[in-house]
Amino acid sequence: MTTATASDTRATSQPKDHFRFSGILGSEWTKLTTVRSTVWTLLATAVVGIGLGAIVTSAQASRWASRSLAAQATFDPTRSSLAGLLFAQLAIGVLGILVMSAEYSTGTIRATFAAVPRRPLVLVAKVVVFGVVTLVVGEIVSFVAFFIGQRILSGKAPSAALSDPGVLRAVLSGGLYLLALGLLALGLASIIRLTAAAISTFVGLLFILPIIADVLPSSLTSDIGRFLPANIGTVMMSAHYHGTDPFGPWTSFGLLCAYVVLTLLVGGVLLVRRDA
Repeated sequence: MTTATASDTRATSQPKDHFRFSGILGSEWTKLTTVRSTVWTLLATAVVGIGLGAIVTSAQASRWASRSLAAQATFDPTRSSLAGLLFAQLAIGVLGILVMSAEYSTGTIRATFAAVPRRPLVLVAKVVVFGVVTLVVGEIVSFVAFFIGQRILSGKAPSAALSDPGVLRAVLSGGLYLLALGLLALGLASIIRLTAAAISTFVGLLFILPIIADVLPSSLTSDIGRFLPANIGTVMMSAHYHGTDPFGPWTSFGLLCAYVVLTLLVGGVLLVRRDA
């Protein structure tokens, strides 16, 4: 009788779940901040995003006098200074992939799922932690690249200020673009699971598909190109909206978010149905 009572007491004293979401967030934060790959990929994001932006704006400033009147009329100093973000997306994408795929490659994903049987919560926690870090870093890189670029252009070519129409929105969009691409990469990794295959898919989506689209007939190039992430990023980070752009800046961002949500939903379903 005593033994049965003790067993019942132990059973009822245990929580129904062995975890809380705050604990899952803390675990994912520890995973993200205690590996070298996080430091190196975020550093690469900053160096590429700021450095290439400075190189592009320096080239624009040095050749300004020799440019045609048409080129000068369509020049967007904000987009020029943020050009490096279109390459920094590769570094942030690699980090997004590693956030998920590294656990599969080391086998620690089994321990994670043993501690958190509700697997979608693991994916949500990864999205939240990685998303916050990416957004903060992305916005810092975007603003620093903008200010350095405008300093380089000042006195040599037209420059922009945050108070100019569309400029603040474009600079903020730089960080939002990196956030979306990072989460898209995380979603791809939750589907593919293999690091090399996920990186190859991500690179193909960003850099190979635009090349393929360019060799298609002009009508198809326009129809396909408007939906590609790189072109979406260009529209988002442009202060001057042109009527020839297929989508406006916020519509483009909404389309990119749709890609992210779709990828994460598919990854979440497969996370539940497949073995670890």
